[in-house]
Amino acid sequence: MITDARPGSWPVTLRSGDVTVRPLSARDAVEWRSARQRSAAWLRPWDATVPPGGDGRPTTFRALVRRLRRAARQGTAYPFAIEVDGHFVGQVTVSNIVRGSAMFASVGYWVDVAYAGRGIVPQAVALVLDHCFATGLHRIEVAIRPENSNSLRVVEKLGIPEVGYAPRYLHIDGDWRDHRLYGITAEDVPPGGLISLVR
Repeated sequence: MITDARPGSWPVTLRSGDVTVRPLSARDAVEWRSARQRSAAWLRPWDATVPPGGDGRPTTFRALVRRLRRAARQGTAYPFAIEVDGHFVGQVTVSNIVRGSAMFASVGYWVDVAYAGRGIVPQAVALVLDHCFATGLHRIEVAIRPENSNSLRVVEKLGIPEVGYAPRYLHIDGDWRDHRLYGITAEDVPPGGLISLVR
């Protein structure tokens, strides 16, 4: 497995209209906590949990940022904060980045319930995926619980096709949950990039 950051791939700030994605920072702590608290019930059915026997040690936001920044330096993850008009509203994280013969990654995202339904997440995800493809990745996957209609609308808007179904794929909300798998390759991206689909 080869995992190395490509020049120009990180850190980076990307913009489309009033939506900006930029590296997650320890300075986001107050707004991040506020968004997570406000959105706790809304996000609970979709947030990963640690199964019995897993590493269930609680982590602070600063520790989370340190871990993600270390992964970004190693080229295995890109943790982006989503901003609207300068305010933190959510997160897009590219993870499991593998270079070499795979050139693959996974992407996950969440948004503050107060900003849901405004088309922010499709723009943010499009910016991030376009960047990933521009810096050499070939395939990106998104795993979504079948019941998560909001997240399903994101991949729908971006034209990311369903490629499979994974029973008991991730531990979420206290149990192993099935996921629909979506995947897109560089060849599937329209000439104006995915961002052209949601501008």
